[in-house]
Amino acid sequence: MSEERVGYVRVSTEDQNTARQEVLMEQLGVDKVFTDKVSGKNTDRPQLQEMLEYVRKGDTVIVESISRFARNTKDFIALTEKIDSMGVKFISRKEQFDTTTPAGKFALIMFAALAQLERETILERQAEGIAIAKAQGKYKGRKP
Repeated sequence: MSEERVGYVRVSTEDQNTARQEVLMEQLGVDKVFTDKVSGKNTDRPQLQEMLEYVRKGDTVIVESISRFARNTKDFIALTEKIDSMGVKFISRKEQFDTTTPAGKFALIMFAALAQLERETILERQAEGIAIAKAQGKYKGRKP
């Protein structure tokens, strides 16, 4: 069996477009792409799980960025450790990381922590904005 370049593409909702990530996968010569249109808040994503079952020793998993793969450090570390234990390489194109090197592994963990900080900061700002809008009577919540 030959080694494959396997892509993972994710957007948060059905309405979002995957074209940018798909074009990148094509440019990188990826053999097979798995695409999820669901939140990255956890690893319970159908195509992610299918991809993890599909990859074999010697394959390389390629993502556009860490945030497309995992939204928190714990999930990111668990996922990369899982694929590493299978003998599968991991590359994040945006951050230019490659888990085949010790420096690459270290850098991936640092950037995963930054991605989690960014996500939590966005949620915090969103909650603050909603609280202000509610106090001003401009936000009624979602419709029942």
